[in-house]
Amino acid sequence: MRILYSLLLGTSVLGMSLPGFAAMPKDNPMVFGNARLSVITPTLLRLEFAKDGKFVDEPTLFAYDRTSMLPMDSIKITDLGDNRYEIVTSALTINYHDDGFPFSTSNLMVYYDLNGKRKKFTNRFLPKNNLGGTVETLDRVTREIPMDDGLLSRDGWYMIDDERTDLLTPDGWIRPRDTNTHIQDQYCFIYGNDYRSALASLGAISGRVPMTRKYIHGVWYCRYWDYTSDEFLNIIRGYDENDFPLDNIVFDMGWHTNDATLGTGHNGHLNWNGYTWNRELIPDPKALIDSVHARGVTVSLNDHPHDGIRPHEHNYAEFAAAMGAKDGEVPLFDLSDRRYMDNFFKYAHRPSEDMGVDFWWLDWQQNYLYPHVRGHHSTSLSWINELYYRDSQQGNRRGAGYSRWAGWGDHRHPIQFSGDAQANWEMLAFEVKLTACSGQGGCYYWAHDIGGFRGEPNPELSVRWTQFGALSAALRVHSTKDKRLDRRPWISGEKETKAMRRMYHMRSEMMPYIYSSVWQTHNTMVPLNRSMFIDYGDQKESFGQPQQFTFGDILLAAPISSPGTGANLTASQRVWFPAGEVWYDYFTHEMKQGGHTADISKPLDEFPLYVRGGWVLPMQPYTPRPASAPLDTLVMRVYPAAKDVDNTFTLYEDDGISLDYQKGVYATTPLRYIQSGNKAIVSVEPVEGGYPGLVKRRAYRLQLPAFQSGAKVKVNGKIVKPSYDDTVGCHVVSVPAMPLSRRITIEYDK
Repeated sequence: MRILYSLLLGTSVLGMSLPGFAAMPKDNPMVFGNARLSVITPTLLRLEFAKDGKFVDEPTLFAYDRTSMLPMDSIKITDLGDNRYEIVTSALTINYHDDGFPFSTSNLMVYYDLNGKRKKFTNRFLPKNNLGGTVETLDRVTREIPMDDGLLSRDGWYMIDDERTDLLTPDGWIRPRDTNTHIQDQYCFIYGNDYRSALASLGAISGRVPMTRKYIHGVWYCRYWDYTSDEFLNIIRGYDENDFPLDNIVFDMGWHTNDATLGTGHNGHLNWNGYTWNRELIPDPKALIDSVHARGVTVSLNDHPHDGIRPHEHNYAEFAAAMGAKDGEVPLFDLSDRRYMDNFFKYAHRPSEDMGVDFWWLDWQQNYLYPHVRGHHSTSLSWINELYYRDSQQGNRRGAGYSRWAGWGDHRHPIQFSGDAQANWEMLAFEVKLTACSGQGGCYYWAHDIGGFRGEPNPELSVRWTQFGALSAALRVHSTKDKRLDRRPWISGEKETKAMRRMYHMRSEMMPYIYSSVWQTHNTMVPLNRSMFIDYGDQKESFGQPQQFTFGDILLAAPISSPGTGANLTASQRVWFPAGEVWYDYFTHEMKQGGHTADISKPLDEFPLYVRGGWVLPMQPYTPRPASAPLDTLVMRVYPAAKDVDNTFTLYEDDGISLDYQKGVYATTPLRYIQSGNKAIVSVEPVEGGYPGLVKRRAYRLQLPAFQSGAKVKVNGKIVKPSYDDTVGCHVVSVPAMPLSRRITIEYDK
């Protein structure tokens, strides 16, 4: 009788509240006793269950943004009776039975459309057809390895369990959550074929990819070598004298002293961790950094922080006093201790930053030593990436991360360093596949060791790797401390130097397109390097192309990853051309109709790279400092579309380094291509917005590879005569510098 009385009252049995007669939810999130269902986007649900009815509203390192929630006027709720409800969004139909128990296959069913058929989702996590994600690191990897799951699946759904992750407190630190009473916290991405909505949903709950500092996407030089000040400056001089661009130079471990006698060390060495400048190699660090900056290049320092600040460092006494350390006591590196980390940044980083160091390379490899933050569930890598990124946002600067991948949520700390991969053809092929898939796994921007970190020298391989790197988030070379391995692009031989120069110049010229595409990624969460099925998932062939990707909206790349033959080292790659489009070879301008696959052979100085017809591809004239040169001449390349179109690509510009873009301090310029019958119009619309440093006037050069000689061209209504540019192999229409507020129209017969 007493048990029946409890059931009738809906009181607690075995610590859980049994179903009562709650009113139909009027708000989102929707509370059903001890269960809470949040509809974050039309395709993203959060499922929580707490035995005490106390839910979690604090952010986590994954669920970083709690502000997104679908408005109730976009949700239809129907009371079906018997504590059963139907909840409908524009994409999902949710049937839920409020039975007093955690969300399960018994009380929750979600229906969605996939390939024209109705499918059912339950929160039993049995993924079968995942389309791939990323990996933490390529350290010591010599061939293809399994990748972690990504967000996208041919099943049309994915789930992320956030139940055990630490919470972020209002003051910005982490604390463990109560997993005794709060026992369920699942994020269900249910998107069917709409892969872009899945990526947008990731941004809605985890925060969007921030804008990076522009120079991060430039050209880097890095090598594990103990260079002197003069040698560093000679490297920059070598790039300039040999006609190669450069934006960043990295000082590997040789920048600091190697006289440590205490600590845990790494790889059998105590000297990888250090913060005191090696004055034998670099007598005046500030003078060197000033000289590098005077040449228009930024500086990054390698950092292995696992031993923290030790007694051999120049400012250890100050650090120890700040920590209250007793005589003879050496504080261990402690990511869980706010006092320790505040003092670490103050005494380890700030002295070098005051000299002008631009950002740090967090070379964390100590998961075997510190897998988790002490007393927490967060991995050390995820938390240290967060702390380093925050600390890099000093003085209104954007954060600059440069570390290994730490899992879901780490996309907010770009750019990622993929680790010490082996130099061989298999690894190049795997990096192509990995990079295409990584964005859907949350890792949006890789900086690879172009050419491979270790292995036998192979100039041909370096050239092909450079071609891939030219269409990656950063063109960054790196190699181990081996006198045979140096990735400066002009030292491998005349043929290889010429081939690499062509790629480096292309990277420089592409910077307006690349940076505009980075802004697109920030806004949409669609990756810069993206698998073919993200844009062309309605075509079944898109799912079987691991060796090609789209790079932004307009370019399709299929890097060559096998050795060539003959005098020109010609090699081939199989390329699928999506239907409904027409594609043009970037180097030869040859047209390829969409809807077929072909083996494309290329000599050493080219690779399969295609431009989508019917769009304006924005570029710039070659400059040795592509990430910082003012855009006073806009180069535009246009190929005809397969049919009549009206397409607009938006050129994005800002100061490249500050957080002012978050306040709307940037400039956009719509670049429009209209094709109707045999007529085409390219228009540069007036600039919208602005920022300090934006040029006042700009010249234009329109490249028309498919232009017919003798056809009429009008610029703002006046007939002009195109010239022929042998270096590009096409006709060019030049427009003198004009105010950005003026609309430019170029009309011609296509």
